[in-house]
Amino acid sequence: MITFFFAFLVLGAFMLFVDRYEDQVRRTGSWLGPVLLIAGSYLGLFVAPPERHMGEVQRIMYVHVPSAKIAMLFYLLAFTLAIVSLWTGKKRWDDRMTGAIEVGVVLNALLLVQGSIWGRATWGVWWDWDVRLTTSLVMLLLFGGVLTLRGMAGSPERRRRWSAVATIIAFVDVPLVYFCVRWWRSLHQVQSSPETVDAAMVLPLRLNFSGLLLIGLACVLWRAAIERARRDHEEVPLPERIPTGESANA
Repeated sequence: MITFFFAFLVLGAFMLFVDRYEDQVRRTGSWLGPVLLIAGSYLGLFVAPPERHMGEVQRIMYVHVPSAKIAMLFYLLAFTLAIVSLWTGKKRWDDRMTGAIEVGVVLNALLLVQGSIWGRATWGVWWDWDVRLTTSLVMLLLFGGVLTLRGMAGSPERRRRWSAVATIIAFVDVPLVYFCVRWWRSLHQVQSSPETVDAAMVLPLRLNFSGLLLIGLACVLWRAAIERARRDHEEVPLPERIPTGESANA
């Protein structure tokens, strides 16, 4: 929990001052993130010991847990950027909010697929309407709905306002996803921490968390640049109507 919010504070502060170094951050995250992810996955698959009860299938944890945490981290970032976008009216926060939502949606979908594979091996079923699984699915549908609503909006200004409000509403489900296993009895286990897992499992988890965080950050900035270029293209005034007929030949 502390690590999660520390990462959010670092990420949020970074977003405030990234403008000058945006290109360097995109490039660094694009190569350093995969390197850390590969290293963490190698340690998780071939160095860390198997879990006492689940055995080898537990190794999916090294991608599943970081996917879940980073997805919620970027949803939290999108929520914060939505508030800042509404407050300031500046378009750059809307651009980055869009990137954060899309990164969160991709990781959200991945964690549901990974969870289904893990559930099939441990619970004997691909899906169960467990409270953690159900709220995670709702989270994906809500933020997917934000992107759909964004595509339906007409003008850039309307798209910015609608997206920000919808993001704030959709975020209501994120704390529910995180705390539901503590509030209700559930098939899904309570969140692990460095104190509750073998010491050899901590390093690959942290490497994969850092790798996914850097990849996600690079993707947010790349997506923001694309959104900015798209908006600039939409705001270019149309050329005056070319005259036709005799006036055109004159």
